[in-house]
Amino acid sequence: MRVALAALALLAAVPAIAADAPPAFTIALAHRPEVPAEIALGTPKKPAMPPEQWQWINGDLGVRNVSEATLTPVLPPAGAETGAAVIVAPGGGFLGLAIDTEGYRVAHWLADHGIAAFVLKYRTLATPADFATYRREMIAVRTGTGPASFRPPAGTPPEALADGIAALKLVHARAAEWKIDPARIGMMGFSAGAFTTLSVALAGDPAARPAFIAPIYGPLDAVQAPAGAPPMFVALASDDPLFWTGGTGLIKSWSKAHALVEFHLYQRGGHGFGLGAARTTTTDWIEGFRRWLEANGMLRTR
Repeated sequence: MRVALAALALLAAVPAIAADAPPAFTIALAHRPEVPAEIALGTPKKPAMPPEQWQWINGDLGVRNVSEATLTPVLPPAGAETGAAVIVAPGGGFLGLAIDTEGYRVAHWLADHGIAAFVLKYRTLATPADFATYRREMIAVRTGTGPASFRPPAGTPPEALADGIAALKLVHARAAEWKIDPARIGMMGFSAGAFTTLSVALAGDPAARPAFIAPIYGPLDAVQAPAGAPPMFVALASDDPLFWTGGTGLIKSWSKAHALVEFHLYQRGGHGFGLGAARTTTTDWIEGFRRWLEANGMLRTR
């Protein structure tokens, strides 16, 4: 799937520091967190990548220069499992990952509600190893005030797609161990992660077809929905400057394929609202997603 990504698409999720940066765009270096459950996906490590770097992005944890894909299970308490599972793909314009607000936090919410969750740290494109250079160029990208050595790609890079497919295959292979029904493994993605989620659903790999998908504040461009397209839950805010243009081609594509689709267009929330923007109705979207799963028979206990 190839849909143009605006240069700002990474900015809801990518890093930076500084008094001279715009007030809503702050970055500071962070230590890599301990993630003991993290599993290497086994897809090829990207060669000649700068070192992986973790940072605080507007106070939230993010990572860039990801050369090796991993999956982090966040499982429900024993006895609370519903048998459903969701692979969670954070956004970041494929130049970084908003792995906390669009990854770990979402996964913990799902697990607290009986849904096994798996945070996908997929491979990203390279950005400068030197933080000062990266910071300067990132501000230039965001403000349009100067050149930069990197830009978001035109669509889902092949590495991100391969990592999404590998993640689905891994969860299928270990479903019994994690008390998951293989017929109820879906995928959710935010912004660039929504691109990845849609690309996986459209890839046509029968061994990695998600049982349901949830592209959150992602593109709404029309696609060729495959026969047997999985049920789809979509959430977007009408003040999203990137992906709300008034068109609903994606929704129509799913309907044309006679596939199940639910679409929530929120009055306010902007781009990158994660689990919800304060003082907007987006704070209810993930509970609506849980009810949608339940209504479609995805939360039956084993």
